[in-house]
Amino acid sequence: MLIMCSQCESKFNVPDEKIPKGKKIKVICPKCRNPIIIGGEIREEKAPPSPEPTEKEEEWEEEGYGYEEYTEDSQLGFFEGDAKLALVLVDDGEIEDLIRPVVEEMGYRFITSPNKRDAIGKMRFHHFDIIILKDGYDGKSIEESPILRYINTLSMSVRRKMFLALISDRFKTMDNMMAFAMSANVVINSADISQIKLILNKAIEENERFYKVFKELLVETGKE
Repeated sequence: MLIMCSQCESKFNVPDEKIPKGKKIKVICPKCRNPIIIGGEIREEKAPPSPEPTEKEEEWEEEGYGYEEYTEDSQLGFFEGDAKLALVLVDDGEIEDLIRPVVEEMGYRFITSPNKRDAIGKMRFHHFDIIILKDGYDGKSIEESPILRYINTLSMSVRRKMFLALISDRFKTMDNMMAFAMSANVVINSADISQIKLILNKAIEENERFYKVFKELLVETGKE
């Protein structure tokens, strides 16, 4: 959906699948900070009072994630429509410094996020070709991570275009069964970070080969 700010007349694209059906959401213009309301009409229905949300429920309050929910940075301000993006969530400066040149050499724009709420805000309004998530990011284990839970709610048409790599001391690098159990494309042991370029290249190649026939069928049937 093409959105235009009524104040500064800047235009930007928001993927249709990021807009909840039948709901209105508020986004903030990244240029002038003017609030913009987008989405369908909300049907007014009376419902019994709900209990106060728990911390986990607050994390999942969909309409709480918008442009105003993540920090203003120039990383995602304006970029070419065909730009490939990598969201790296590691909470470790040394590991981040190792990963940055690797993903940039592979042709991806390196994007970071200070916390899980900011990260989900970014994912709601931008497509990331690669997401790298480390165990313990923003104080959450991978099993408890709202990042992983959010990714698992995405439609298959969106999810299959995203490559997810999980990093943990508890994983054996490229353990396919563990990756399948975690709904990831590849798992990497923290001790093997120095080899991440080789690991990602091999895993991405295998993933593309796996989906090649499926994607060709979607194109032939006009569904892609």
